[in-house]
Amino acid sequence: MSETVERHEFGAEVGRLLDLVVHALYSDREIFLRELVANAADAMDRRRFEALTDAASVLPPDAKVRIVPDKAARTLTITDAGLGMSKQDLAQNLGTIARSGTRAFSQSLNETRPAETKTGEDGQDPRPSLIGQFGVGFYSAFMVADRVSVTSRRAGAEEAWTWASEGQGSYTLERAERAEPGTDIVLHLKADADEYLEPYRLDHVVRKWADFITVPIALVQDGKEEAANQGTALWRKPKSEITPELYEGLYRQVGMNFDKPWATLHWRAEGQLEFTALLFVPGAKPFQAFEAERESKVRLHVRRMFITDEANLLPSWLRFVQGVVDTEDLPLNVSREMLQATPVLARIRRAVTGRVLSELTSRAKDGADYAAFWENFGPVLKEGIYEDHERRSEIAPLLRFRSSAVEGWTSLPDYVARMKDGQEAIYYLVADDADALARSPQLEGFRARGLEVLLLSDHVDAFWPDSLSRFEDKPLRSVTQGGLDLSKFAPDGEAGEAPAGIDALVAALKAALAADVSDVRATDRLVDSAVVLSASGSGPDLQMQRLLRRAGRGGGSLPVLEINPRHPLIRGLAEGPESEVPAAAGTLLDLARIQDGDTPRDPVAFARTVAAALAGRMPG
Repeated sequence: MSETVERHEFGAEVGRLLDLVVHALYSDREIFLRELVANAADAMDRRRFEALTDAASVLPPDAKVRIVPDKAARTLTITDAGLGMSKQDLAQNLGTIARSGTRAFSQSLNETRPAETKTGEDGQDPRPSLIGQFGVGFYSAFMVADRVSVTSRRAGAEEAWTWASEGQGSYTLERAERAEPGTDIVLHLKADADEYLEPYRLDHVVRKWADFITVPIALVQDGKEEAANQGTALWRKPKSEITPELYEGLYRQVGMNFDKPWATLHWRAEGQLEFTALLFVPGAKPFQAFEAERESKVRLHVRRMFITDEANLLPSWLRFVQGVVDTEDLPLNVSREMLQATPVLARIRRAVTGRVLSELTSRAKDGADYAAFWENFGPVLKEGIYEDHERRSEIAPLLRFRSSAVEGWTSLPDYVARMKDGQEAIYYLVADDADALARSPQLEGFRARGLEVLLLSDHVDAFWPDSLSRFEDKPLRSVTQGGLDLSKFAPDGEAGEAPAGIDALVAALKAALAADVSDVRATDRLVDSAVVLSASGSGPDLQMQRLLRRAGRGGGSLPVLEINPRHPLIRGLAEGPESEVPAAAGTLLDLARIQDGDTPRDPVAFARTVAAALAGRMPG
C-alpha cells in the first residue's frame, strides 16, 4: 500500500450493520439512488446556506447533481457541486456507521438564533431543509456496488480527499485532485446490478423518487446532459401562481388520470404541525378496481423528496382521493421507507382527513354537482360509517340515497324533514338489484300509508346501517325486520275485510312450513302481493342473512312468512278445503323468496308446480 493511503477501521460493528442495510433495511434495491441523490441535494443546500456569510461557498450558476453511467467501466457516478467534505468530514461522516453530518448540521441550524441568519429574497427563512437524518442512507450503495469511492473537496479548501471501501470492515483515505468544491461518488457495480447502467432505468428511478426536489438533476449519456427531474414542486407554490392547467397536469401525473378533477384541495398547515397538501378528488372512477384496493395511495413527501405512497395518509373510505402531502419535520425511521407510528404522522392524518370531509360537506350543498361525485365514489364513502366511529356523525349527512317517495338522490337530513307526524324511525330496504327495489312487495304497506323508504343497493349497504343505528335521534329500521307496527298510520283506500278462516289458515301454513320458517302471520303491510318474508326478532335483516349464507356462515334464524289476508289467493285458501294448504304452502314460500331476489328452495320442483298450474288453466 502506498504511504499516502491511510487504512482505517469503521467506527462501529460494521459487518452486522452493513448486512442490515444491504439485506433488511430497504425493501427496494433502487432506493440507493434516492439516498445518494438526497445526500447530494443536501450538500448543495448546505453550500447555498453557507454562501450567505462566506463568499467562497457561492454555488456556480450551473450547479446540479449529475448521474453518469459508464457501461465499459461498469461504474455509476453521482457528482454534485455541494459543500464538499474535508478529510476529517469523510472520516467522521462516512467512517462511522450511523453518524450523520446532515443531522449534526441540522442540529446546529436549529440552535442558530434567527438574528444570525439573513432573510432570503422571498422573505422565507433561508436555512435549508435537509433530507438525510440517520447516516445510513449512504451505505445503501453497497446493495448494488462491491466497491464505493468518494472524492470530495470542501468549499474554501484547496485539497481533496478520496474515501474508499469494499464494505468489509475498513476504509481508506488518500489525497486526490478535484478542480472545484463538491463530491464524486463512484459505485463499482455488482454483476447483478447491470440495470443501473441503463439510462432509461436511472431516469425512471429519479423521476419516481426525486422529480420534485428543487436541485436540478441531470443524466449524462454519451457526453450529453438531459434533465432527469422537474425541479418544481407545484404544491409549494402560492395558489395565486397556479393555473387550472398546471393543477390538471399534476393530477394526471400523480394519479395517471385522463379526466379533470372534481375537486382540488391545496393548502398549507402552519403552527405546531406544518405540512403542504395538494389533493384531488377525481372526476371519474379510475380504470383500476380501487374499490377492491383498500389502502390510500396519497403520496408522502419529505422536503419534496418522495418517500412512499403507503403511509395511509387518508382512511380507506377516502382512498379515491389522490395527491401529495409534503412535510418538513416528519420523523422517519432509518430506512425512510417504514414510517414510525409517531404522534406527528397521526396528527397529519387527522388534519388531512378533516380537510377532505370539510370540502365534501361544502360541495354537497350543490345537489347536481355532488350527485356526480356520489355516483362515482358513494359506496366507498359509506364504508366510513362502519369503519370510523370518530367520524361517523360527519359522514352520515354526506350520504345519498334513492327513495320510494322522491326522484333523484336524497339525504338523511332531507328524509327526516319529510317524516310524517308520529313517525319514529327512518325506514330503509336493502337488496342487490336497484331496479327491483322500487317494485318490491316490502314497500306496499309503506307506500299506502305515505311512509318514505330509502332504497339501498350498494354492496356495503347491508353493513353500515347497524353501525350508524340512529340519525338525529331517529333509529334506522329495515322494513324486512319483523315487528314493525304501522297500525298508527291509516292506509289509503278501503282495506276490506279479512276472511273468517284466516286464523285456521295461518295455523295450517305454520304446521306445513315448520322446517322452513319461524312463524307465519297475517300482515297489514301488503296491498297487491299475497306474501312477503321478514326477519324474525331483532337479528339481521333478510339481505344480511343472504350475505351470510353466501359466505358460508349460516343464514341466521328462519324467516317469518307474512300473508295478505285480503289477497284473492290467500282468501281462496282460507275459504277452501284445508287439504289444499300443505301443497300450496311451499309454493307460497317460494314466491316470497323470489320476490326478495332469492331462489326457490327447489327450483326444479317449483318449475314443475308452475307448469302444472298453467296446464290446468289451458283449454283441453
